[in-house]
Amino acid sequence: MSNNDVQIVKLERMRLASLWGFGPSPENEAWAKLNAWAEPKGLLNDLENHPIFGFNNPNPSAGSPNYGYELWIKVDCDTLPEGEARLVDFDGGLYAVKRCPVPKGQFEVIGQTWQKLVTWCEDSPYKQATHQWLEKSVATDDPELEFVLDLYLPIAE
Repeated sequence: MSNNDVQIVKLERMRLASLWGFGPSPENEAWAKLNAWAEPKGLLNDLENHPIFGFNNPNPSAGSPNYGYELWIKVDCDTLPEGEARLVDFDGGLYAVKRCPVPKGQFEVIGQTWQKLVTWCEDSPYKQATHQWLEKSVATDDPELEFVLDLYLPIAE
């Protein structure tokens, strides 16, 4: 992976609504909850101002098909928690970002792209940091793709 494939991005402090799923397909559960909560508020119509980020929480563990997936959507400061949505104040941070188009049925591309990004970091002037790893949803209308993610690897100089 070349330096041209990776962007360095600083995420600012954000207030986020958090929705969570757990089980063998927690992403689907978390997305269903996020859609049910955010769609009536019109948040999904403006992903520029209300980006969506996700991450494993907890990570998969050997011997169990179950793990968690948490989704965050940026909200306004006056948003109140309701239902299963809780509010999170995220401090932001510096990230190495790599785009990850996921072809239909090829979910392994996500892990492969994460590994390439980690390898890139090891060979870069940056070091991995401890703030949250993130996967940002990117709108696409390509019928050959399941979806597109921007992978955010936390870094420090």
